[in-house]
Amino acid sequence: MTYIIGMVSQKGGVGTSTLARMMAREFVAGGLSTKIADLDTQQQTCTHWAGRRAEGGVTPELQVQSFATVKTALAEAPRFDALILDGKPNASDQTAEIAQAADLVVIPTGQTVDDLHPGVVLAHALRKKGIPIDKIAFAMFKTTGSERENAAARQYLMQAGYHVLEGEVGVSTAYGSASDAGKAITETSFRTLNERASKLAQSVIDKMAELHERQVA
Repeated sequence: MTYIIGMVSQKGGVGTSTLARMMAREFVAGGLSTKIADLDTQQQTCTHWAGRRAEGGVTPELQVQSFATVKTALAEAPRFDALILDGKPNASDQTAEIAQAADLVVIPTGQTVDDLHPGVVLAHALRKKGIPIDKIAFAMFKTTGSERENAAARQYLMQAGYHVLEGEVGVSTAYGSASDAGKAITETSFRTLNERASKLAQSVIDKMAELHERQVA
């Protein structure tokens, strides 16, 4: 069985590609063959990042490929233990296709209402298209480090009825530097930052395992 995770967003710059790269690295490090399907054919953020990773000789090697459609990306699924669908923002039709195909849909969001509200609107739209609420999870990204603001953001999402993954990724130039070098945010030069990102990655893995157990039960 192939695990399929969809990374989607209502707006750009919230962290879908960063999250996709982090999860690919953690899956491979855990022994799962994994591929990122880069569905943003204009930006190709993950594809360009994979090129920098290969040029820098960063290990483990990660497979990333650009796809024009969700259908062609899904054809790769049987070849891998995990397939990560990195969608482009503001693409309602594509986003719905990703959500329908994925075992888990992750929506990264910041702490402000400007980020939270569009994410919740997207989640509501997916539910109207028949996506079960337990397949949707929010990931806290680009947080400020304020416990009060983080708690308020989590409360906002939970009051809207959604699961919020444990852990968060704060704003740090070290994460940007790692990305520039073709590394995931669990591969920075700072152990504390890596551990924070790893906590979020583990939460995604735990949620996937929970959903899988329900399917086989």
